[in-house]
Amino acid sequence: MSPLHATQLAPEGPVFSPVAAGLWRLHDWNFSPAELAAWVEHAIQLGITTFDHADLYGGFRCEALFGQWLKANPGQREHIQLVSKCGIKPADASRGWQVKHYDSSRAHILASVDASLQNLGTDYLDLLLIHRPDPLLDPDEVADTFASLKQSGKVRHFGVSNFSPSQFALLSSRTALLTNQVEASLLHGAPLFDGTFDQCLQAGIRPMVWSPLAGGRLLQPAAHPALHAALQQMAAELAVTPATLALAWLMRHPARPIPISGSRRLASLDEAAAACRLQLDRQHWFALLEAAHGQPVA
Repeated sequence: MSPLHATQLAPEGPVFSPVAAGLWRLHDWNFSPAELAAWVEHAIQLGITTFDHADLYGGFRCEALFGQWLKANPGQREHIQLVSKCGIKPADASRGWQVKHYDSSRAHILASVDASLQNLGTDYLDLLLIHRPDPLLDPDEVADTFASLKQSGKVRHFGVSNFSPSQFALLSSRTALLTNQVEASLLHGAPLFDGTFDQCLQAGIRPMVWSPLAGGRLLQPAAHPALHAALQQMAAELAVTPATLALAWLMRHPARPIPISGSRRLASLDEAAAACRLQLDRQHWFALLEAAHGQPVA
């Protein structure tokens, strides 16, 4: 099977893989160095070359774990894309954070980027996202900070995560944003109808999607029995797995979302790659939407 074709995140943006590999749970996977190398290299062989991180994943430990692989394989840096996020400070007395809060200040963004670069073992990020909308976000300060990071070469492109359309519009009025990484799945279809994906289409950018399988609940009968049954039946009909079908359903949207596969299983990477090759027709797509909503469209 040939590797996936890379695609642009935006007209002037970076070239990413059509699905990304997520490292949120890397610390929990307890990989040995050899197991981590096998996982990363399997993804790359499939053409999944975009790796999604955040500074706080794994209690601020996941980037350094991935960095051990990259430092041992520096020649791979030019063949992969690294995404990271910043701005969430969990309650942590040892760090002087008494309450969980968001921080989109210039000082925090710059410090977070420097820490991510050191932990990952690279001198640049392909994409930096503000992890959560901060009520105290100053769009001019963030725009100026992004400009400084771009000029220094530390970050090549910028975006946001979990922003509403109005929050995205505000910050994008000050600086170029190339994606909004949001939760979306057959069990969480809000971005398809609340203007989030519409805004991406209007701006000519591609959303990234976290929890595209609803944290695995889509594959469990108890979460939504009717939808689970529809996925099972249609997947058998199309000779794919239910996970591949559910990912392909998301990717069928004209905004061309980039799902993030966050499982330690190599088979999950295979299923994500297979989704890129599955073209659902409209009736299949609407049949799953009907099963998810429990009724036909109006």
